[in-house]
Amino acid sequence: MSDLIKLLPDHIANQIAAGEVVQRPASVVKELIENSIDAGASTINLIAKDGGRTLVQIIDNGSGMSAIDARMAFERHATSKIASADDLFLLHTKGFRGEALASIAAISHVCLRTKLHDQELGSEIVNEGSKICGQEPVMMANGTSIAVKNLFYNVPARRNFLGKNTTEYRKILEEFLRIALVHPEINMTFHHNDDEIYNLPSEGLRQRIVRVYGNKFNQRLVPVNEETDIIKVSGFVLKPEFAKTSRDQSYFFVNNRYFKDRYFNHAVSQAYEGLIPSGKFPPYFLYFEVPTKSIDVNVHPTKTEIKFEENQAIYAIIRSAVKLALGQFNIAPTLDFEQEPSFNIPALKKGEQVKMPEIKVDPNFNPFKSTAAVTQSSGGGSRRMSTVGFGESKSIDPSVWENFYGDAKATEDAASTSDLEKSVDDSAGVEFQTIESSMNNEMAVQRKKPTQINEKYILTSIKNGFLLIDQYRAHCRILYDQYLLNAEEVKIESQQLLFAEEITVDKTDLFIWKELSPALNELGFETVIDKSQIIISAVPTSLENKNPQRAIIDVFEGFKVNQQNNDLDLKASVALSMASALATKGGNKLTSEEMQYITDALFASSSPQLSPHGKKIIETFTMDEITKRFN
Repeated sequence: MSDLIKLLPDHIANQIAAGEVVQRPASVVKELIENSIDAGASTINLIAKDGGRTLVQIIDNGSGMSAIDARMAFERHATSKIASADDLFLLHTKGFRGEALASIAAISHVCLRTKLHDQELGSEIVNEGSKICGQEPVMMANGTSIAVKNLFYNVPARRNFLGKNTTEYRKILEEFLRIALVHPEINMTFHHNDDEIYNLPSEGLRQRIVRVYGNKFNQRLVPVNEETDIIKVSGFVLKPEFAKTSRDQSYFFVNNRYFKDRYFNHAVSQAYEGLIPSGKFPPYFLYFEVPTKSIDVNVHPTKTEIKFEENQAIYAIIRSAVKLALGQFNIAPTLDFEQEPSFNIPALKKGEQVKMPEIKVDPNFNPFKSTAAVTQSSGGGSRRMSTVGFGESKSIDPSVWENFYGDAKATEDAASTSDLEKSVDDSAGVEFQTIESSMNNEMAVQRKKPTQINEKYILTSIKNGFLLIDQYRAHCRILYDQYLLNAEEVKIESQQLLFAEEITVDKTDLFIWKELSPALNELGFETVIDKSQIIISAVPTSLENKNPQRAIIDVFEGFKVNQQNNDLDLKASVALSMASALATKGGNKLTSEEMQYITDALFASSSPQLSPHGKKIIETFTMDEITKRFN
């Protein structure tokens, strides 16, 4: 039998490594900008075209490379950052694996130009699919320029799995901001398709955050500072009223490196407990400083997952640091246990005399006696409860307790059948239409209207039991089907606003607004984008009684979440975000007509059992199940 194990050629090995390191154009941006920072660059320019498919170029003024180093940089596991395995736990740099440039070159066309500061000429290298096509000296400024073109040109299967240009653009923007927010001392610019997206000068951290997200952020930021032997926590959190439905403005950094951690996310959310509603997430920008030996950043090829030695202790420190920051700036409710309330004496009015305090004591008060007196008629037919007020004392007949479990007549003789029906209606909120049988005096229910439970669920009867319907999920399903149908067949009617509403948006969201605006206009909105302003001149007629700004922002936030978590097309994603934002939520009291409409429309929808989010809408309770509960 012939030998089966063979050594892979370098170009195939590089393509396999590229699958781990380079997942999309944003991965190229991350790796190359990190190398520029490690090279000591004070200015970094990012240029992208067509969401990075056509071009990703990084230009910096860092230290540059010699001609020999430039060629060596394309070899696998070639790096200047580490020399031994021990260095992996003493990292002060970002890129260290030595695979980035080799992996990128394996699946694209790369043009590298670099020059040392003390040399007159630089070096240019052209690499296509891990093959060096040429190297020659070139005149250029100090630093390095790397242009990556036609990503995945030789791996068409990978290229087909890339998202739309707008999706890839957003991913690139995320990577750019993750680096820009942790290095405010570096001048950074970002151009996409010849449009300048960001031009960030060197500045302080707070100024950098405000420049990225707009001047309105300056009043929303709450500083966080806590230093312990384990970790130093600094940065900013936002005030509770600015919590969002997505985590797109939630950032953790450790030793100037961005990372993700659901465990620490929970710590921040716990600090906001009681301040924000369920389903909302507080934006934050938190920076950690820990000893390099206490973390392991070599867990994942993208280096966004990090292991900490003191996980539980850091969790507690984060939670207390954020809670303390909210309390110091009078954002979280606090109690002053040291203040004596009796000292809060109001100022006397003019001519008012000081009154001596009076102490009233009820000598007959007995804490072991009930405050309710129960009297029973001499005939033993009825019982009456009367509440005794404070300061009054009435004796209770012991016979009341002795006969507490005795038989009592259930109803008075004068109570009629109609009175019984009325009492049931009043207590349950359900109206019955009844007919009295002359044969056996039994009542038969002809129709039962639905009723609301805890202003969250709709209860409606069926032949052999009853249904419990989640009113929000049910309304979501109804609206989702309507919006999809109307988007395809009929234009939704609009209501012109008396005065146009304006919304100022972040640069990070402007591109998404441009993508979303045509779909919103099909669903009854009339929006115009003017620089960083969204102008709303009309809304769907269903929004006549709602705040247009709040409604459209909720739709936008839901759209961002849907785009991140689902593979829905644009119309379906917009319809889902519209339904989620405008459906009647728990806590809203419904009329009988509204409950009846939701019930009827739900069973006429495409999928009565499941909401557009894939969650259960209806729970069925049969008479057999109910009977078993009483056995």
